[in-house]
This record gives sequence, C-alpha cells and structure tokens, in this order.
Amino acid sequence: MSRQSGAKDTLRRLYEAVREVPDFPASGVVFRDLTPILLDPVLFRQAVRLMAAPAKELGVDKVLGIEAGGFLLGAPLSVELGAGFVPARKAGKLPHDTHQVPYGPPHGSNAIEVHQDAVEPGEKVFIADDVLATGGTARAAVRAVEEAGGEVVGVTLLLELLELDGRSALDPTPVWSVLTYPRTP
Repeated sequence: MSRQSGAKDTLRRLYEAVREVPDFPASGVVFRDLTPILLDPVLFRQAVRLMAAPAKELGVDKVLGIEAGGFLLGAPLSVELGAGFVPARKAGKLPHDTHQVPYGPPHGSNAIEVHQDAVEPGEKVFIADDVLATGGTARAAVRAVEEAGGEVVGVTLLLELLELDGRSALDPTPVWSVLTYPRTP
C-alpha cells in the first residue's frame, strides 16, 4: 500500500468513527462526537500524528491545548513534537498568575487563561483543539500567547465546521484541520 493510499484510508476511518448525534445540544444541531476516535488507540495515535504533521518543521517549543478537547489532543501532540504542554483553561481554574483573555459575544462573556510563566517571550507555540466552530476560543488562545510574548506558528484541529467560518477569526494565523464538515475531498 502506498503512503498516499494509507493516508486516505486513515482519513476514511477517522470520518467513519465520528458519531453524529442529532438534536444535540439543541434541536436542529448535529453534534460531531469524537469519542469513538479517542476510544480506539490506533485511530487516536493516527489523529495525533496527522495533527502534528504541519508542525514537524516549525521548531515548536510549546503546544497549547484549549480546555477541554484541546487537553485530550494537545498533551499527546506535545509528546509527539517533543514540546512542552500549556493548558489554556476557563477563567478561575489555574492556581498561579495568569494572562486572561475574554472572548464570546459580547467580548467578555467568557474568558480563558494561561499561566504567565507558561510561555516565554520568543517561544514558538502550536495551538491544539478538538473542534473549530466560530473561532472565538481559538482567537482568545492566540491572544493569550501573544500577550505572553510567544509566537503562534499555527492552530491544529481534529475537526473544523466549515459553515461557521471560524478560520476567518484566526486570520492570518495558519490553520490545519484533519477532518472538515461538510466533508471536503
């Protein structure tokens, strides 16, 4: 089997593993549940490797994972890349001095935090999350890294909901998604 056909097979298996839950969390919404990928150690490993691939040549110092899906994927991603792991948490969850960045409509209805000493000035940071929807949380994570003096080299996601155009909130930051909905070839 060629490398390209192996990659196509992996993507097919990842798409097949995503469980669609209709009318969750509200009527008319189709929730894309990634839990079946996490339950399968082979698929989980392959998903992390695909998420890491864009960063292999970027010299990443830290991977920042956004609570909570970004923790599940970001921690093994940091190991894959040989980088440190930075948790970005909801406001009030970290025990030390933090950079706090509000997000959401209107800006300030939610906030994420990272420890002030988690990212050193000049460090290259790769941000990881499970799903990109509107991009508000990921944009706040970018701002938190920038406030700390770090350089965001990209954002990697397991799944992107294209119809919500969250990518535009991150412009000009490079964004890579393993899976997209609606599916693209």
